[in-house]
Amino acid sequence: MLIRPATPADRAAIWAILEPVIRAGETYTLDRDMSEEAALAYWFGADKAVFVAEEDGVVLGTYYLRANQGGGGAHVCNCGYMTGAAATGRGVARAMALHSFEEAKARGFRAMQFNFVVASNARAVGLWQSLGFEIVGRLSGAFAHPALGFVDALVMVRAL
Repeated sequence: MLIRPATPADRAAIWAILEPVIRAGETYTLDRDMSEEAALAYWFGADKAVFVAEEDGVVLGTYYLRANQGGGGAHVCNCGYMTGAAATGRGVARAMALHSFEEAKARGFRAMQFNFVVASNARAVGLWQSLGFEIVGRLSGAFAHPALGFVDALVMVRAL
């Protein structure tokens, strides 16, 4: 698996990954009716470095890396990760996470913080904990899950 910076040519493949996740509304705080243009503008925001994981030329996942805050908090980064449905369970998210740790360190970040991990997303919570993230906060009922109702969101952090 190759993880590399995304290029404009990857936009259609990235949208194919983002769209089902956004439409499901189960893991990200993005409007479920978000347009392709708005979603790609969000993912490729000027404050983000975007990467893709690919195998045999097929994009399997994507992530972005950015500073979580400015000023005195600019040494802590934040990432968002999405894996294509066909690649779920193949280690793509873990590979992207490990890549993001190295990329973040190379950019001078000292820690990574996830601001809003939906607690019902057991796969993600388990992965992040297995990679050394600690739950440092719980936002009770902060996420309106389309099937489960109001569920908690977690703040997770890991030193780099």
